[in-house]
Order: sequence, then C-alpha cells, then structure tokens
Amino acid sequence: MRIGIVCYPTFGGSGVLATELGKALADKGHKVHFITYQQPVRLNVFNTNIFYHEVRVPTYPLFDYPPYEVALASTMVDVIMNYDLDLLHVHYAIPHASAAYMAKQIVLNKTGRNVPVITTLHGTDITLVGRDKTYEPVVTFSINESDAITAVSENLKTETYKSFAIKKEIEVITNFVDVSRFNKKPIDAFKKVIAPNGEKVLIHASNFRKVKRVGDVVKVLAEVKKYMPAKLLMVGDGPERPMAEELARELGVIDSISFVGKQEQMEEILAVSDIFLLPSEYESFGLAALEAMAARVVVISTNAGGLSEINIQGETGFLANVGDVAAMSDFAIALLKNEERLEIMKEKAYKKALEFDIKNIVPQYEKLYNRYCRMTPCI
Repeated sequence: MRIGIVCYPTFGGSGVLATELGKALADKGHKVHFITYQQPVRLNVFNTNIFYHEVRVPTYPLFDYPPYEVALASTMVDVIMNYDLDLLHVHYAIPHASAAYMAKQIVLNKTGRNVPVITTLHGTDITLVGRDKTYEPVVTFSINESDAITAVSENLKTETYKSFAIKKEIEVITNFVDVSRFNKKPIDAFKKVIAPNGEKVLIHASNFRKVKRVGDVVKVLAEVKKYMPAKLLMVGDGPERPMAEELARELGVIDSISFVGKQEQMEEILAVSDIFLLPSEYESFGLAALEAMAARVVVISTNAGGLSEINIQGETGFLANVGDVAAMSDFAIALLKNEERLEIMKEKAYKKALEFDIKNIVPQYEKLYNRYCRMTPCI
C-alpha cells in the first residue's frame, strides 16, 4: 500500500506513535509518506520505503498567523496526486482531520478518486483542545467525516463519545511499543555516572506541561530521600521545568536531580532506572509508561484516564489518585526497600508490555487499511 501519515513531528505521544507505525509499515514493504512541518524526531532511519514531505507555510504581511491548515491540505493534495496514495492516516484531530477532509474533497473534485481518511485520536485533541467551543464544531465534523476512527484506549473512546456527537463507530487500536528496542541490559558505566554510589534511580519523561504535574515528581523524590539515597532523571522539557527546578531548590533536592532535556535514546536511560513516575492529571493511554515497562521499569502513576489499562495495581506497578503525593511516595519507598519484590514487579511489567508489542498491533492497522482501501485500488 501507499500510505500518507500526517502527524506532529515532536516528542509527544501522538508523533512518536505515528512515526513508529510508519517505520514498521515501511519494514513490511509498504510505501509510507510522512507529511508534516518538520522531520519527526523518531524518523531517524534510512528506508527506501519512507518518504518525507515538508509542509511549507508562506508568510505574508497580511497574516498575523500563517494559515498552516491550508498549507497542510495543499501538501496532502500534492502528495496524494503525485504519489498515487491509497489512503491518508492522520494522527491527532486538530488540525489534521479537518485538513484531510479538505484535501479529500479537492482530490475527489479534480480526479473523481475517493481517498479514504483514517483518523486516530490520541488524547488532548479530545479531552482538552477539542472541547474548546472555538474548535468543537470543526472537530466533531471532521471526525464524523473520516472513513474510519480509532482511539488509543478504551478510556479515550468513552471520553470521545461523551464529549462529541460522534455518529460513527470508534475502534480501539492501542498504542504499542517495540519491546525488542527497550529490552536492553543496563550499561554499568552509564549507571555509575547517574548513581555513582549505588543510589536508586527514579525517572520521569514528558513534555513538562501542567497536566503532567512534574512538581509531584520532585515531591516524591524528596520523600524517598528521607529513607534512602536516590537520584531522579527528568527527561524532556517544557513550560513547567522552571517551576520544577525552583521547587527542587526549595526542598533541598536539586543536587539529586538531573534535568537531561529531550532524549531520543530512551532505552539506554530507562535501562538504568528502577521506578518510572507518572503523576499526570490525565493520560489517554500512557505511552511513556509502556516504554518504561518494556525496559523492565516499575511504574508508579495516577489512576487517571487509560493508565489502569496498562499499569496493573500491585503487579506491574502502583496507581494513586491525582495529587496524592503521599501515596505515590509510600509505594516508591516500600518497593525500593524490598529488592526481591522490585525485581518480581519489573518482570511482570515487562510481560505486560509484551501484550502491546508492535508485532501484535501493526497488523491491526493493516487490517483496517485493507478494509477501507477498497474505496481506491490498493497494491
């Protein structure tokens, strides 16, 4: 098949999922065309089946805000017609689904071809941005006009039906992880750099937005350090980082935290970690947590959104209510004090991650593509 994938190219879960999906499809022989405003961060391999098309947005004095959606739709039309795409798979509703609808209508008008559009919902496009009254009518219309709709968790499917007047079936195809990539042995020299005196290693990775509650991560570390030596790796960057750094200074733990910024080789960092902290207000699925589990890292998270679908209480990790730093701290301290239980739960986390291995999930997308690809000749 010739597949167009539209996504955000950043470190966020939707962009990561879309990029890894495209790479896996290319490995299976499909021609995959990425359409976005810059090369996705995870698109770091050469494959003759992968193509990248940059969306260029002209700037004119007339526009205070350049019309990205129009430029995106025009690029989609160009790629569809010049590369004879069989379908478009757009990730994140805003503005990709609406731009895809526009592109589909233009191609239909020009050639008579009805190019299928599959929209995958990822989370904040539904639970946060999409609910804004400014966007809601367009989001609802664009989703309903998609030929197929998928959500990355049962929770997100429920939230979508609750928030929007969706008339079509939403299929759940969960996020996935390449377990073989994350199943790595820790590099001793690297671990000694992070924890030179054998400290326990906590880790958090996100885009540091308010919804991630990175202050709670710092507070958990402060509580853990009252009982044992520990280090915290803060992976990523975003608007809440200055707050987290200031809080760490106030609590006297700044010397035990490494803010390492955005990282592409997460497998090496996770391999030397013991506990992954994810105190988010909401996670539609929790891809970062799943990657941690694939690396045999126990997850302590909130029970918000779809996290309970992957993180099983007392088996793969622990769940607490949003903002309950005391509970998360207690879970972490008890686990880090019990090395035997920690190792058992690491193995259970890994086994749970195997259920979401890329080899199990990508065929579900291929099956979906084949069902809707009948609307246009497929190879």
